Amino acid sequence: MTLREFTADRLLLFGATGDLAQRMLLPSLCALDADGLLGDNLQIIGTARSDYDDQGYRDFARKALETYLPAERRGGMAQFLNRLSYQALDASTLDGFEQLAQKVGPTTSSDETGGLAIFLSTAPSLFGPTIAGLKYAGLTGDDVRIGLEKPLGTDLKSSCAINDAVAEAFSEEQIFRIDHYLGKETVQNLLALRFANILFEPIWNSNYIEHVQITVAETVGLEGRVAFYDDAGALRDMVQNHMLQLLSLVAMEPPTSFDATAIRDEKVKVLRALRQVEASETVTGQYTAGAIQGEAVPGYDQELGKGSTTETFTAMKSHVDNWRWKGVPFYLRTGKRLPERVTEIVVQFRCVPHSIFAEMGATMQPNRLVIGIQPEENITLSLMSKVPGLGEDGVRLREVPLDIAMPDAFVGQHRRIAYERLLLDLVKGDQTLFVRRDEVEAQWHWVDAIRETWNAADLTPKGYTAGSWGPSAAIALAERDGVSWHE
Repeated sequence: MTLREFTADRLLLFGATGDLAQRMLLPSLCALDADGLLGDNLQIIGTARSDYDDQGYRDFARKALETYLPAERRGGMAQFLNRLSYQALDASTLDGFEQLAQKVGPTTSSDETGGLAIFLSTAPSLFGPTIAGLKYAGLTGDDVRIGLEKPLGTDLKSSCAINDAVAEAFSEEQIFRIDHYLGKETVQNLLALRFANILFEPIWNSNYIEHVQITVAETVGLEGRVAFYDDAGALRDMVQNHMLQLLSLVAMEPPTSFDATAIRDEKVKVLRALRQVEASETVTGQYTAGAIQGEAVPGYDQELGKGSTTETFTAMKSHVDNWRWKGVPFYLRTGKRLPERVTEIVVQFRCVPHSIFAEMGATMQPNRLVIGIQPEENITLSLMSKVPGLGEDGVRLREVPLDIAMPDAFVGQHRRIAYERLLLDLVKGDQTLFVRRDEVEAQWHWVDAIRETWNAADLTPKGYTAGSWGPSAAIALAERDGVSWHE
């Protein structure tokens, strides 16, 4: 069935008083409004357990915007606040969903600018009851689409259960599964870098690339996510979604078009081609007390208030078993309480097959492409260049970086919150930057196998001092292949 294409004229936010709404959703929507990207008729209805009326929620939203949205992006804030209304709701019961439906109004429309978009940012335990309530109140149907915020389960089985519950009310074409990394400019620019420049795609394979590194490093600890994080750990929290999405964008084949189906088809092929990781190819760690940027911080057990075997760091060597990537290792690492906050992709090219400068004693370094995603969005390509000057030693070479800082390259463009792109696409109905069900399940299949490997090998996290780059075993994991982590 082909659904009617429409731009939503109502956006229903579940979890509208939560931390995500305050830090990301409301600021993103206000910034979009200030830039004239929201339709004049779009109404935003918030719902949560908190007992607000419309004006009370607008006051709540104003405080959030003043706290989390830069002043220069708050133009027309009063206009944005007038879009907001609110309906209190306990989503765990059917009581109240009829009143919510009355607040939202009819979901059907005959034109291209009418329909309902729902953003579901609630605990996973409320997904089923919320979907049941939406069905009960008539807030489903062809003129409704729904965005789902992670986590979507804790393993393949629980993820399938959530997806099955959502599928009872919505078709796959109506479901927008969110991974906010896909909303980041540099992640999207990875597609442009690969497929809009003839320079890279012909050499984007095992003939020219030696290895790939993907790092997602955080300086923070639990930061109020105690219960969730201890149940999840680094593998489920970061690798299963963000890191595998980055890997699939790096490794995917060229899609036939910039189309949601074509792009997601190619990502799924990569995820299904991932080789199972052996116990010797993975490291887990848990931070102990140390210092971050000169400030003393407690260990994980101290923050948690009890002992735990949950990993706060993991590193692994993975392979994509297809022709393009035969023999190319992908090194992944992520952790909390590391020395700096950084997310980056490093593509290490092979050395030139023959150096004409070797007799002069020149040291050659292979070219390297570094794609910075956060905190700074930039692209750096290192090239070998002659050192200027005259000398008896002949030609001297040195590695020179070519830097493209995205804010500098596009002067006058705002640095956008990742959720701006995703919320706008949800309203308009573009699924390109959202995750399809078969992607999610392929990710869980691979991650579950890693956890089974850990259990079978009785692997427990190795301690690492907060402020370091993880356990020494993670360094050895790469160094035994002659590889050094990019730091």
